Amino acid sequence: MSIFLTKDSKVIVQGITGGEGTKHTALMLKAGTQIVGGVNARKAGTTVEHSAKDGSALELPVFGSVAEAMSSTGADVSIAFVPPAFAKDAAIEAIEAGIPLLVIITEGIPVQDSADIWATAQAHNNVTRIIGPNCPGIITPEESLAGITPATITGKGPIGLVSKSGTLTYQMMFELRDLGFSTAIGIGGDPIIGTTHIDALAAFEADPETKAIVMIGEIGGDAEERAADFIKANVTKPVVGYVAGFTAPEGKTMGHAGAIVSGSAGTAQAKKEALEAAGVKVGKTPSETASLMREVIAAL
Repeated sequence: MSIFLTKDSKVIVQGITGGEGTKHTALMLKAGTQIVGGVNARKAGTTVEHSAKDGSALELPVFGSVAEAMSSTGADVSIAFVPPAFAKDAAIEAIEAGIPLLVIITEGIPVQDSADIWATAQAHNNVTRIIGPNCPGIITPEESLAGITPATITGKGPIGLVSKSGTLTYQMMFELRDLGFSTAIGIGGDPIIGTTHIDALAAFEADPETKAIVMIGEIGGDAEERAADFIKANVTKPVVGYVAGFTAPEGKTMGHAGAIVSGSAGTAQAKKEALEAAGVKVGKTPSETASLMREVIAAL
């Protein structure tokens, strides 16, 4: 089992002909992802050449729209490698086509555009689950990758991972590579994102193959505090956590657009205390967090 993405997911790539789209389409195929085509209105009717996981030649069709791609291929996932200026239009096109899962990798999308994307999804009854923007996407090891996470870091296993940070996602997967993961999902650190910690926690709680959960947060906002309340009320599986930003200066935006601290709200310490009050073991470093997870798995 996994959450949101499986070996049967049929993926299209919005921006498949661009530099990033080309590079990551090749890497996703190598990871076993079932990519069935791409979208670029200016190059509709052409094909792009890639190699399948087994090394055989693969010609992927390029469609003029997401709706056309879905109707021709049965695609149920779209991943967008589209520059910030065009990301809103690409996302709204995917939502209006009714794609079940949309992964937006793009960094630097204006917050107003993200708000418009989210409002469009809600207006369409949230048929489309959005992951991102400004995120590494989602990987179900040895099955499928819709994102930019290195697929060779880890194999399949009992741990579910949800993280605001891309690089910390990779580090945690590497630290626990001998145990393995059911699914790892990078939700992004922007102020407005589609899938939240709580969404991922609920899905991992419902997934019988996920035995324990790692949650990585960072300073700014109150997402981790809200997640702590949710864990306390709804999650029976053991959760370990890490919050990045203990040494960040107050009042300064750090890296991710959402990582700004106002007074005591949003500080790493406040988040750590909220999580610990909900029964989550919180590490002071990623390595310490990995050690805590090892203890949890050993005790299961």
